[in-house]
Amino acid sequence: MNAHSDTPLEMNPEDVMRVKLEVLRREHRDLDEAISALIAATHPDQLRLVRLKKQKLALKDQIARIEDRLTPDIIA
Repeated sequence: MNAHSDTPLEMNPEDVMRVKLEVLRREHRDLDEAISALIAATHPDQLRLVRLKKQKLALKDQIARIEDRLTPDIIA
């Protein structure tokens, strides 16, 4: 008997999006911490700070798009 017959070989698209969402949220939190640490530095690198903030905003947009796809439309 095949041991793989009892376990799915692939995740469904919704599960893949949920995993991606968690990864993006973790990256967003990490960037937030990096930005806070950079701001707390004596002489923060302003260019790096701007780049990190732009990256954080891009992650926020990706998170919002995935959340919208995962949230069912409610007809009012």
